[in-house]
This record gives sequence, structure tokens and C-alpha cells, in this order.
Amino acid sequence: MDASYNAKPAVVAVVGPTATGKTALGVALAQQFSGEVISADSMQIYKGLDVGTAKVTPQETCGIPHHGVDILTPEKTFSVADFTALAGEYIQDITGRGHLPLLVGGTGLYVQSLLYGVRFTAEKAPDGLREQLTAELEAIGPEAMYAKLQAVDPEAAAAIHPNNKVRVLRALEHYRATGKRLSEQKADSLPPERPYRSLVLGLDFPERAALYRRIDLRVDKMLEAGLLAEAEYVWRNREAFRTAAQAIGYKEFFPYFEQTAALDACTEKLKQASRNYAKRQLTWFRHMDGVTWLDAGAADVRQTALRLTQDFLSKG
Repeated sequence: MDASYNAKPAVVAVVGPTATGKTALGVALAQQFSGEVISADSMQIYKGLDVGTAKVTPQETCGIPHHGVDILTPEKTFSVADFTALAGEYIQDITGRGHLPLLVGGTGLYVQSLLYGVRFTAEKAPDGLREQLTAELEAIGPEAMYAKLQAVDPEAAAAIHPNNKVRVLRALEHYRATGKRLSEQKADSLPPERPYRSLVLGLDFPERAALYRRIDLRVDKMLEAGLLAEAEYVWRNREAFRTAAQAIGYKEFFPYFEQTAALDACTEKLKQASRNYAKRQLTWFRHMDGVTWLDAGAADVRQTALRLTQDFLSKG
């Protein structure tokens, strides 16, 4: 292994679908290896959205610093380019203080873009293009708009939920502004060398049913912890909180507040949406190279992760 590889900052990432225990494992690794956590979750950045985002609680941090949590108010937008820039600063700072950066979260685009060193260029969309696309969406509806994205950029479409209008429009805007698919931009923007030497630990359950049971239980616990009040807060501010209004955990309850659906039906919809999201997360991380998968339900999962991390760091 060459010296330039060893000179790169070391980063350990804990990834996987929702409800697999990433937060707890990240804290355990940080305690053992003098680490600090960088959140790789696109929703936990928002202040006041705690229950629906399964945000780490002060008790769960066990005193370990968690960066990239509670940094923006919900009306602000935050892109993958914003994340890679901010996380890069965190890594530099944490490493400079002699600590280990631990990237923990389930937003695959964030993790991959950071670890692969994707460079984002600010492209200027032609004036009026966003407005034109928005009008198109209003005229033909989200399903037809998503089909348009599938036609021009199937890879980007596969990574975006059909109901996520913001991201569908953004991907179409990029294509119409540049003539290039987002996937092409990603390939063009990769550096010759990756910026970090990394160990990526993936958590999953061998039996899909075990993961789904965990997800259903988590939703029930969220409701007990006050999810409904938080969802109503997002619903009342849905025009300003554009990102949160599209997020799983909130939008499923909008019909309840509009008195068009029963609470039980909305809860079941959230469980189903969360299970579907977990499948998309798994698909994303399975396509990433170099992920070491661990059985999240194994009694020795923590010991295995500690040993793998020790081995990785000792090679540095």
C-alpha cells in the first residue's frame, strides 16, 4: 500500500437501511476509538424535527459529539453539494484534533458522494426553466413528470421516490439545462483518487421480515413519542417546509389533518412507506463498492465492528 493512501484521513462509515441500529453502533465505535460522529442523514439537519427523523437524543449520544444535526431551520434547503462541503470541513477538523471521523446515516447519496470525492459544479439553469417545469408538473401531474425523468435519466429516477417532486424537478432541470443525465455528471465529477481511506460497515438483517418488524415497531414508538404533533407542525407550515413536507414520516399524516383518512390508515401507510424506503436504501448501498455487511441482529455485531475498525486503523 503506497504512502499517499496512508496519508489520507481515515473515515469509518456506518450505513444501512432505517431501524438497523446505526446510531448505537456509531456511538460504540466513537467511544472505543476516540471518535466523533458526522450525521449522514438528510433530515436530521433540521431543528425541531426530532421524532419523525429518529434524531439521536442527548442520552443516546453518550457524550459523543454529533456533527451535522440540528443546524438548519426547516424552511432552508440543503443539497448533497452542501453536505459534502460541510462534512469535508468536519473531517478536517476532527482529524486535526487527533480524533476519528465516523460517518453515520442512511442517506446513500450523501455517503457515496463524500467518500467517492464527487465534485459538484454550480450550474446555472436558464431563466424561467424551473418555473416552466413547475407549470408542467401542475398540468400533467407528478406521475407523468416522473415518467419523463425515467425516459431521459432512468438511473436518477431509480434513486428518487416518484412522489418527491422537488428531486424529480431538480433532476429534470439538470437534464434540460445541461443535456446531461445526473448519472453522467457523477461519472464526470469523480477525481482520479478518492479523498479518504475508508471502512464502510453496512448493517442489515438476513431475514427481511426481521427488518420490517423493527420498522413497524419504530413507527409505533414514534407515535408514542409525539410524532403526530410534529407531523401537524410540518403540515401547518408545508408551504415553507418544502423538504420536510416531502419526507417520510410527515406527509403520510397529511390526509388525517385534512380529515380525509383515519389515523390507523395513515399509520399503516407510514409503515409501508418506511419499508419501501428501506428497500431503496439497501439497493443503493448494495451498489456501493467496498461495503462490509454485518448481521444487525447478531449478538456479537458490536464486537465484530470493533475488531474490523481496529484492523482498519492499524493498517493506517
